[in-house]
Amino acid sequence: MFKFTKRSPHMPNKPNSPAYTTRRAGVSDAPALAHIYNQGIADRNATFETRLRNADDMIGMIENADFPCVVACHGDEVIAFASTLRYRTRECYAGIAEFSVYVERDWRGRQAGFVVMQALMAAAEAQGFWKLLSRVFVSNLASRRLLVKLGFREVGIYHAHAQLDGQWRDVVVLERWLAQSPPSSH
Repeated sequence: MFKFTKRSPHMPNKPNSPAYTTRRAGVSDAPALAHIYNQGIADRNATFETRLRNADDMIGMIENADFPCVVACHGDEVIAFASTLRYRTRECYAGIAEFSVYVERDWRGRQAGFVVMQALMAAAEAQGFWKLLSRVFVSNLASRRLLVKLGFREVGIYHAHAQLDGQWRDVVVLERWLAQSPPSSH
């Protein structure tokens, strides 16, 4: 069983059970998404990317109607986002999407990731996707726990998948069927 760590005392005071809303991301959310993504880059535990992004960098992802991008908000503040992108170009994989999820630092461990991923899964299924998958750093235990809690299964590990800051990093591959159950493989 996974154990969630408590929030550090230096973090801003947030309600214990905050009410979140979710919605499809809009262009006006681009600055918030860039800010949240840049925190993920700086933390060095969520992405191999090292180039910081600006709002313009996020607009293409937001405007791509074929691949859902959703946000979680607390009041008017965007505190998390989850997005999909093409898995492979071959037509047989058209129902599979890769995904990413990022949560603003001060809101991590507060269920924002869970809520935004639920919204992304619903949006992806409504869009016609049957499976979501991602690769997560082996060391990113919080993301791994979140995804397992949401019904994702860890398929395996890609060893030395890529380098970050000159160090080879391993990633865990996770997948989730979006319908009630996957089709029989027999």
